Amino acid sequence: MAEEVILLDFWPNPFGMRTRIALREKGVHFDQREEELLSNKSPLLLQMNPVHKKIPILIHNGKPICESHIIVQYIDETWGPESPLLPSDPHERARARFWADYVDNKIFPAGLMVWWSTGEAQEAGKNDFIEGLKLLEGELGDKAYFGGERFGFVDVSLMPFYCWFYAVETFTSCSIEDECPKLVGWAKRCMQRESVAKSLPDQHKVYDFMAEVRKKLQAQ
Repeated sequence: MAEEVILLDFWPNPFGMRTRIALREKGVHFDQREEELLSNKSPLLLQMNPVHKKIPILIHNGKPICESHIIVQYIDETWGPESPLLPSDPHERARARFWADYVDNKIFPAGLMVWWSTGEAQEAGKNDFIEGLKLLEGELGDKAYFGGERFGFVDVSLMPFYCWFYAVETFTSCSIEDECPKLVGWAKRCMQRESVAKSLPDQHKVYDFMAEVRKKLQAQ
């Protein structure tokens, strides 16, 4: 019996991008179904994630898996053991989870602050965003990827936010490449991977989406 793999997603959602990257890294064929995140949520979404009512949701043979890091770990454990995303060493695995959690708790909220605010609040968001990226750049060091020579869990976690760089730069008149040249070099290296290039939308398209939503919020 063929496996059924469905992904409920919304194209600019960075957490969905993680899931797409992980599935493609493992060579898993999946049916991506777009949700309209800003208006009506589908009955399938509400059925599969009745607690949080959020995407992404991976549905594997009818069974839902929710929350992006949990989904990526499920993908890693279910498919392609010859190309793991998480290291085998328990300490290195814990370290990878730490930095992935840092992305969600530092980079994501700082980026939202840049997106949704103006003035001093936006400037503070930009500073937090760049400060977080610099700390991650220090963790990356001179390695090709966060885990060394192998593309892995932290790369999957952070890479979707590369889509936000142009928007942050445009909203705040800064240059992330000037601030974090090694990290931007890492991102460009990751973009050479088919799994990443196929999963991330164009930065200008993301900026246009953010600008439209921002305009609607400011008009309320």
